[in-house]
Amino acid sequence: MTPTNWEVDICLEVIEDVNFDAECDIVGIGAMGQAVIRAIEIAKEFKRRGKTVIMGGYMPSMVPDFVKKVCDSIVIGDSEIAYPQLLKDYENGQLKQIYHSPVKDIKGLPVPKYELLLNKKIGFMLPVQAGRGCPHACSYCSIYCLYRKRYLTRPLDEVIRDIIRVKELGFKAFYLLDDNIMGNPKFLKALCDKIKPLNMVWASQCSILLAKNPQLLKLAAESGCRILSLGVESISQEGLDKLNKKWVKVQEHEELLRRIVDAGILPATEMIVGTDGDTMDSLKQTYDFCYENEYSYSQILYHDSMPGSDLYSEYKAQGRLLHEDYSRYTATNTVFKPQNLLLRNWIRCTGGCTKEFSLPNILKRTILHKNFFKSPLSYLFALGCNLNYMLFIRRGDAPMYFSGKFCYHDRD
Repeated sequence: MTPTNWEVDICLEVIEDVNFDAECDIVGIGAMGQAVIRAIEIAKEFKRRGKTVIMGGYMPSMVPDFVKKVCDSIVIGDSEIAYPQLLKDYENGQLKQIYHSPVKDIKGLPVPKYELLLNKKIGFMLPVQAGRGCPHACSYCSIYCLYRKRYLTRPLDEVIRDIIRVKELGFKAFYLLDDNIMGNPKFLKALCDKIKPLNMVWASQCSILLAKNPQLLKLAAESGCRILSLGVESISQEGLDKLNKKWVKVQEHEELLRRIVDAGILPATEMIVGTDGDTMDSLKQTYDFCYENEYSYSQILYHDSMPGSDLYSEYKAQGRLLHEDYSRYTATNTVFKPQNLLLRNWIRCTGGCTKEFSLPNILKRTILHKNFFKSPLSYLFALGCNLNYMLFIRRGDAPMYFSGKFCYHDRD
């Protein structure tokens, strides 16, 4: 979306250092979740060096007041209209503090400038956007905060155009950027029909409801889908209901996930512990659920209330927030008073249950998995992810990818 009279350089701090001495007119920083704390540090340093700083992404969009003192402008939400206008205003010396121009559709987007990424160690996939938003209204979710049940899809031909460009650049895999690829089943079916002849593999985010549509699940696998990130969230139906996620049924978890595994797709299950339906017994059952079902990826996050979300407002109104220090809203800290758990027990649990990890368990769920030879590259990728996250977790600086048995001590 950048006009041709501008030059662009991209820095991905996950894999490279930020060059604070870079010669540039504008520094643009995107931030999601707790990464906004690091984004603020970067913004302050560039401002100290006299640079114009703009910010965007989910967290600056949800809590713009939190970042407005460290940057010149904030792009809230969609940027297809707002960002080019911001650059034009900069050229005319009329830069505004807030740019907020939601889009009604995501048609006519140009081919991404993938060339800007090719000299970086980004792995074996490039991103392709298919849709944006989600038709559901989960109270904790940043996507719902911004899109309020809107789900936009791109024209199929434009999505396929971008996938073909990825293939032309020598990649055999792509990540289908979509907040919930099952948000429009008809769109997903048509998309899979067009992807299938390209002979590529892909991954995406999806709701577990895909498994309730056997034909669509089969088609997704046949089109090259190998990994799906799934928000299973909880084994407590009460907890899910209170998060406005009643459409997910706890009693269906194992069967639906089994169908996905049997289709040849690795489910990357994301779980939340500490919901209002959780007890100490259900916490143990959550970890046992992941361990016994041998899911190759199982991310277990401590329930918090993301600033700017409906859930945050609800907990604040109830007086349940322990503090409003956003730097500690990491999904690895206790930030609110649980409903059915003694606070001291919950803090002890969150402080100790990531300590016990096992390499044999990782191997069992990846390269020794019964389906390994159906999709060896996917399981090798899972092995690498698990090992990497295990190292991060042992340092205490990353959300939890499950690789061991749950262990807690309730001395009271």
